Amino acid sequence: MSERNVLDAKGVEEALDRLAAAIAARPHGEDLAVIGIRRRGVPLAERLAGRLAKLSPRVGSLDITLYRDDLSLIADQPVVHATEIDFPLDGLRVVLVDDVLFTGRTTRSAIDALFALGRPARIELAVLVDRGHRELPFAADYVGQTVETQRSERVEVSVTELDGSDGVKVTQ
Repeated sequence: MSERNVLDAKGVEEALDRLAAAIAARPHGEDLAVIGIRRRGVPLAERLAGRLAKLSPRVGSLDITLYRDDLSLIADQPVVHATEIDFPLDGLRVVLVDDVLFTGRTTRSAIDALFALGRPARIELAVLVDRGHRELPFAADYVGQTVETQRSERVEVSVTELDGSDGVKVTQ
């Protein structure tokens, strides 16, 4: 198996700094919510919210399991994790946070899940890595790093909170 490192721990932190600066530079007047898509989007969202503290963002986590279009292919009984959004979404500027943007299917599922909870004023997408190969017409508003990949390759994101260290690598 071949492997190439894309971001080390310092690179992940710098990418998060760029994302936070871009989010802060584009105010829209609405109150801000930063919501991470489970799993690795959650710690990334929490770190972004810390960097955006002067904007007093609300922070939440979103489980999209039941909104996936491949649910029947995952498992007979998929594991559903908690969605933790303890504030109304109506009228908020929501920044959805995910680790990797690939086909766009996770983004579609996340938007469906958000609309089941309320009606934000706007939804923006922040991703640590955009690897291309879209199947749906989605583009991230904020991208930490764009990585050229082959469709057959995998982009693996590690975050300290779940994996013990930060990093991004591409494997074949």
